[in-house]
Amino acid sequence: MSQHAEETSVTERRSGARGRKAVGAAPNPEQNQLLAALPQDVRDRIFSSLELFPLPLGKCLYESGDELSHVYFPTDSIVSLLYVMEDGASAEISVVGNEGVVGVSLFMGGGSTPSRAVVQSGGQSYRLPARLVRQEFDRHGDLLVVMLRYTQALITQMAQTAVCNRHHTIDQQLCRWLLMSLDRLPGNTLVMTQELIANMLGVRREGVTEAAGRLQRLGVITYRRGHITVLDRPTLEKLTCECYEVVKRETDRLVPYGRNTRAAPPVESKKTPDLVRSGAQTADHQGGDDGRGRRV
Repeated sequence: MSQHAEETSVTERRSGARGRKAVGAAPNPEQNQLLAALPQDVRDRIFSSLELFPLPLGKCLYESGDELSHVYFPTDSIVSLLYVMEDGASAEISVVGNEGVVGVSLFMGGGSTPSRAVVQSGGQSYRLPARLVRQEFDRHGDLLVVMLRYTQALITQMAQTAVCNRHHTIDQQLCRWLLMSLDRLPGNTLVMTQELIANMLGVRREGVTEAAGRLQRLGVITYRRGHITVLDRPTLEKLTCECYEVVKRETDRLVPYGRNTRAAPPVESKKTPDLVRSGAQTADHQGGDDGRGRRV
C-alpha cells in the first residue's frame, strides 16, 4: 500500500459545520485554539471540510522544499519545525501544538519552505486543503487575521530560539524546551528519547544526558525508557532562561485572537538559581565544552 493510500485509510473525514465529532474518539476541532477563535460564519464555511488526520510520533508532514497541499491544526499533538544541514545535522526552530497551525508558508505566499516538519509528540490534528485556505484569505476576513497574528507569535518563537541556542546553556535550553512542550500537552509526561531531544536542540546527546541527570537529581523530572515526567514545574520555570517567558508572553498576547488581545504585564527578570550555575552554566565563565563539541 502506498504511503498516501495508507494515510487515507486511517484518516477520518469530519462532517457537520460545528461541533459534531467523527466516528470514534475524534477530538473536537475547537481543541485547537485558532479554530476555536473563528467566528460562526467562518466555521460554517470551513468546518465541514476539516479532515481528521492522525499524527503518529516521528511522522514527517513535509520535507524541505516540498509544495504544501494542506495546513494542519494540531489538537493534542506537537510538531517540530527543523532546519536540516547538508551533513544531516538538524536543529529545531519552533514547535507547534494546539495553539497554532503547521504550514504558514502556504498562506504567506511561498507555497514551500526550507524547513522540515516532524511530529514530536503523537496525537491528532485537523487539516484543510490549500485551495480552501487561499479562498478564505481572499476574503480578507477573520481567518486571515487569526493566521497572521499566530504567524507573528511563531516568528517571535523562531527568533528567540535562535538567540537561546547561541547564548544559553544546554541546561537552560532543555528547561525551555520541556516547558514549551508541556504547554502544548494535556499532561506532564513526554514520550521522547534523549537522542531525539539532542537532535531537536542541535547538541550532542551527552550534553542532554548530563543536563537531564542534573534535573533528576534536583527532583524536577524523572526519566525512564523514553518517558520524561515533570514533577516540579515551578522549579523548572525558575531554572529556565528568559526565552521561555518571552515566547509565552507573546503567544498569550496574540493567540487566540479575540480572547487575549490585551497587552500582557512586563516580564520580570529573575536570577538563575545557583543549582544550575554549578552545572553546565559555569562553562560560560570558566571555559569548557558547550555540548556541541566546541570549547568556549
